[in-house]
Amino acid sequence: MLIPVILSGGSGTRLWPVSREAFPKPFMKLGGELSLLQRTLSRCLPLADGKRVAIVTNKEYLFKTREEVDTLPAARGIACTQLLEPMGRNTAPAIAMAALWAEQVSPGATLLVLPADHLIPDEAAFQAVARNAASIAQDGSLVLFGIQPTAPETGFGYIEAGDAVTGTDARRVRRFVEKPDAARATEFLQAGNFVWNSGMFCFTARAILAALEAHAPDVLAQARATWEASREGASDDRVTLEATAFAACRDVSIDYAVMEKARDVVMLRSTFGWSDIGSWKAVAEQFTPDADGNTAVGEAMFVGSSNTHVQSDDRLIAAVGVDNLLVVDTPDALLVASKDSSQQVKEIVTRLKLRGHESTRLHRTVARPWGTYTVLQEGARFKIKRIEVKPGHTLSLQMHHHRSEHWIVVSGTAKVSCDDKTFLVAANESTYIPIGTRHRLENPGVMDLVMIEVQCGDYLGEDDIVRFEDKYGRTG
Repeated sequence: MLIPVILSGGSGTRLWPVSREAFPKPFMKLGGELSLLQRTLSRCLPLADGKRVAIVTNKEYLFKTREEVDTLPAARGIACTQLLEPMGRNTAPAIAMAALWAEQVSPGATLLVLPADHLIPDEAAFQAVARNAASIAQDGSLVLFGIQPTAPETGFGYIEAGDAVTGTDARRVRRFVEKPDAARATEFLQAGNFVWNSGMFCFTARAILAALEAHAPDVLAQARATWEASREGASDDRVTLEATAFAACRDVSIDYAVMEKARDVVMLRSTFGWSDIGSWKAVAEQFTPDADGNTAVGEAMFVGSSNTHVQSDDRLIAAVGVDNLLVVDTPDALLVASKDSSQQVKEIVTRLKLRGHESTRLHRTVARPWGTYTVLQEGARFKIKRIEVKPGHTLSLQMHHHRSEHWIVVSGTAKVSCDDKTFLVAANESTYIPIGTRHRLENPGVMDLVMIEVQCGDYLGEDDIVRFEDKYGRTG
């Protein structure tokens, strides 16, 4: 059985301000209808002959990931299990956990390991290479997908191909090379036997577990300890990895832990189009430019400008007399950068984190399991939100130490619990939640509940929430 394993982690700091900690790169849509995660699912699900897929992701993304799967027509009838990490520990522990899980649900399974945030337009070509890789992996080989270089790219790692593998079109891996400078990248391109390291793999669960045992026994031992500590609460759709055990896993990539040391590593040269969408410059390259090389997502106007990319959610961006720029606009943050400096965006995120700036974590509109909220305005001692609750969903029973709340229903009907009272609030009606009051909001109807919340108090941070009961498991 071939089981796709999608690694859906990372913060995507180079794609700020769209990618943030609470909304990382796999959930970005890049101008299309499907997110990067959904595109990855779409191209690998036809390969899942057992109708099963695993997604390794952070536990904070459980409900958003489930929504991405549930709203994808191609995923109907597929059993999707989320392996939920309490924190990131790189790809070696993630793959170890996936392999241990696979050996439980389908002994002898072959794993197709794919990052969630890559873009591959030619899905048929990808699937042909993946089927070839799965066939080669049956002899215990660890198969890597090497991408045929199209330019002397300095942002990727490289793989040097060695001898051909008898009876296949694979080549043995001679060595891995870290991201080179421009001169070495040009040499690699001219040599002809170097490929980009895509971070995509295919191997049997048994083969990768054996390789971990041989080359990173500490990683495997701690992964086994995590698995044993996590099995009791596991279900078919999720395995929540026990935090203390998983935190003790060594933070290491599968390349460092295994691939650079193992002997049975082979590479398939792949010629399908591929991008890891590692910068806004890479994003811009996915769109068809106008006669002056300009690209846009959203409403944009270019006058006397060239080679410029503009992205805007909800307002017109006009670019006049500029060249080689990236302009990315969101409701609470604007990025303006030279295309040549697009890799340095992560430095902005680092500085913002040092300042404790909220824009590294959240957007103005934040997804929650029950719906969304949007911060409309905030200032000294007040914050105004638009809250939308999906039909049949309920917020946690909670209390605030530092703020009171006024709720005004715009549409739908709210069921409100406030201490020992429960009552309905209809459209054009309002209610008041005093500081220190236990309260809950529910949408008992069949249409979305939309309301305006006005918060008043000394502290209005999102962490001023004490949850007593929560159907989404967020208490404690």
